[in-house]
Amino acid sequence: MSDAAFDPATDDPRTVAEDLVAELREARDALQRARDRVDEVGESELRAVADADDDLTTLFDRYEEEVTGDGDFKTFIEFQSQIAAITEELSEDVRHREVFEEVDDLLQQRRLTESDWEKVRSALEPVRADVSRLDDRDEARDRYEDARFSAERRIDDLADRIADLEDLQRLGDADLDAPTERLRDPIEAYNDRVADAFADFRSSASARDLLAFVAKADAYPLVPFESPPADLREYVDTYPAGAETVGQLLEYAEYSKSKLDHYVDDPDALKRNVSTRRTYLRRLDEEPLTVDWPPVEAETLRFRARELTSVVARFADHADEGETALVALREVRALPRETDYERLRDSAQARAQLGPEERDRLASGDVADELAACRDARERLEDALDEYPGL
Repeated sequence: MSDAAFDPATDDPRTVAEDLVAELREARDALQRARDRVDEVGESELRAVADADDDLTTLFDRYEEEVTGDGDFKTFIEFQSQIAAITEELSEDVRHREVFEEVDDLLQQRRLTESDWEKVRSALEPVRADVSRLDDRDEARDRYEDARFSAERRIDDLADRIADLEDLQRLGDADLDAPTERLRDPIEAYNDRVADAFADFRSSASARDLLAFVAKADAYPLVPFESPPADLREYVDTYPAGAETVGQLLEYAEYSKSKLDHYVDDPDALKRNVSTRRTYLRRLDEEPLTVDWPPVEAETLRFRARELTSVVARFADHADEGETALVALREVRALPRETDYERLRDSAQARAQLGPEERDRLASGDVADELAACRDARERLEDALDEYPGL
């Protein structure tokens, strides 16, 4: 079963879960069979055989081509000596010792041919069969761990889907006739005023003061301004051109160096630090200061309004509409306390998010059916992970 992300449009949750449980069961059974095959011989005995086989394989890979046929005599003697050393270092009771001795005898000839190598490989077949017991167990372990991982990831996918469906059901229960303008009007009024205030501040403040304001907003994570690039901030702080507005700096950035020479002390510095940051400066707008519609949950709005109050207050005295933006923000901040906020918010979200298809699925019971199937599937997989624990 593929462990691709859950697709509610095509995947039946219970069928997917059963397929994953079946794969987990089969992988566990395969791992147990592979472990039994190792236990039939013994881990330590198989390791000793595998180590000797690895040593031989390393020598074969290095020397086979050089010592077959009419090769260099010195290389031939060197190869045979190393083969003999492997055999001599084997313990007397090592499994398949007679095979290693036979291989040593086959290779201790005056001249080696392709047929000799075929005999060597044939002789080593019992050894390779034993080594495969360890390899098969490793592969079975990987398969089992992959099966568990697929089940765990599917549980995560189902949890996300369940959360989405629960939200959809909640929105389906919303009162679509609720007076959402009780929330929308104060939020829109604040957004309009803070947009005007910030536009005025942006057009009148020096680039130095504007970027200092944005940098200080880093202390307020719910007001998501992008921090000024370090090189741009350093430029406006240290060069006289930093006293100009951002709009003026952007205009300068379009000038040629020869024309710039009439307006700024160091045209190269402006080109290097401002021209390369035009996209950042152009995108610096009021968006981080606005309140979303439909609105966020009450607790988040309270925290965000508190941070916005601190941030907007930093430039309110320097901008038209600054004080009125703060007054409007206080009204927004009071909404969770002074309105039936969650009911109105649910209604606003339902109007914004529920299209005809979602409403049909809610009315027909498809959402409830899928939610039940997803919950059953998640429980089935969680039970299977308990039954087939990690290694």
